[in-house]
Amino acid sequence: MKKIRWGILGCGKIARKFAADLKLVQDAELIAVGAREQATSATFAKDFPAKYVHGSYEALVSNPEVDVIYVATPHGLHHEHVMLCLKHKKAVLCEKAFAINYREAREMIDFARSQNTFIMEAFWTRLLPHYLKMKELIAQGKVGAIKYLNAEFGFIPTPPFPPRLYDPALGGGALLDIGVYPIFLALDILGKPDHIDAVMTPASTGVDEQCAIRFRYNNGAIAQLFCSFASNLATGADVAGDQGRIRLTHRFHGPTTALEYYPGIVDTREIIPFEKAAGNGYEYEARHVNECLNMNLVESPVLTHELTLLLMQTLDIIRAKAGIKYPVD
Repeated sequence: MKKIRWGILGCGKIARKFAADLKLVQDAELIAVGAREQATSATFAKDFPAKYVHGSYEALVSNPEVDVIYVATPHGLHHEHVMLCLKHKKAVLCEKAFAINYREAREMIDFARSQNTFIMEAFWTRLLPHYLKMKELIAQGKVGAIKYLNAEFGFIPTPPFPPRLYDPALGGGALLDIGVYPIFLALDILGKPDHIDAVMTPASTGVDEQCAIRFRYNNGAIAQLFCSFASNLATGADVAGDQGRIRLTHRFHGPTTALEYYPGIVDTREIIPFEKAAGNGYEYEARHVNECLNMNLVESPVLTHELTLLLMQTLDIIRAKAGIKYPVD
């Protein structure tokens, strides 16, 4: 089994979760970390030791021993940092939102293809056991023809929260930070909508504090999606059809949710078991990237470039409908 040598670009909170879970991946090794300042990467390396501790992103991407880089910086910086990795032909796992807009995402993916280099959006949810089980139940016809999907994600940021959450220059707002989860769910299950409606409540900086979205499909299906920095929500999801309903309970996007199945009979509920994550849940996407690299793939067969571009294109349409604008636009 070939050991895949990982580098981490950006040493924030999510990078720590990913680094912790990387230890659970048998054929993975954290070999290098990089931040804008040496002190930041050195502090990170105290908890997650690496052979190389870089004080700049340029040093990290220039390291010949690094096979793949996990880009864990704010999404407003993803285009810049991913392009830097790709110019040095480093495979990339890029956090979501993949980019600020479709144009950036298209450039990133096209350049990766021209470099014959692997790139994947780090949409960890798509690879988690509960999500795979849900997809299996849908494929088995357990809910029948899907008529309705509902998903919400909301929390009130508590100080001190990162300034990026409300900064237009960094793609701030609820939509790109957490709204991507309900939207991804709808796109992955129902596909590209035929009609999109969206409204938002602005924060003081002009970005969206709340955003309500409705997808309508010509086959009659409807998806109601909501994200918020103004309310602490249950953050659950329902997929309902003419034969039954699947409910993902609190934190539907993560490995701690519960999976409930309602076969259409009143008061009948079945709790669906699934494999529990040993870590935070990021080990599944890391393991999948390793599998892709060991097969010399430049694109994941699960989190495809097409799916990432559809998500970014849909987010652009939602922003246009709701009036969410960024300087980069």
